Amino acid sequence: MSTGAIIAIVVIVVIIIAAAVFMLPQMREKKRLRERERELEHRRHEVANEHREEAQASQHQAQQAEQRARIAEQEANRERAEAQLHEERASLHEQGLADHELVEDHEREHFAGTSAVRDGDGDGYADDTRHDADGHDTLGQRDDRTDRDLPTDRDDLDRDARTRRGDEVAGTRPSRRL
Repeated sequence: MSTGAIIAIVVIVVIIIAAAVFMLPQMREKKRLRERERELEHRRHEVANEHREEAQASQHQAQQAEQRARIAEQEANRERAEAQLHEERASLHEQGLADHELVEDHEREHFAGTSAVRDGDGDGYADDTRHDADGHDTLGQRDDRTDRDLPTDRDDLDRDARTRRGDEVAGTRPSRRL
């Protein structure tokens, strides 16, 4: 090999080494920056996922709270309706229109002649509050039952009166007797 070729090779090797010495720190720095960017991106995803999980948990809790609020509102409405029912019953009792609820079957004779036990036809038995002495109900309609359809003894009369009274107040809870 000629001396010129050896010098050229040495110069090229020195240039490559010098370039490597100057470029190596820059390459290391770029590598560190890429690693930091990856780490930062990883942290971003972790934090974003944590926030999403918290948001979902908060939404779930909010839905449960809304459901509890709806239930509480329904319970409040039910309580108001029940209070109104009791108020109406109190009004009936104050007006004497529900005295029949205050008297048990075995007490009817004791309260005979009072507003709790009506005997308008004078037969000694409590009248059915829906019918007058002529067989007309309180709405003015004729009772079309024949004599054989009518109750014959006191137990039948009481049962018939209770059944009809029960039909009038269907759907309400029985009140407590005083």
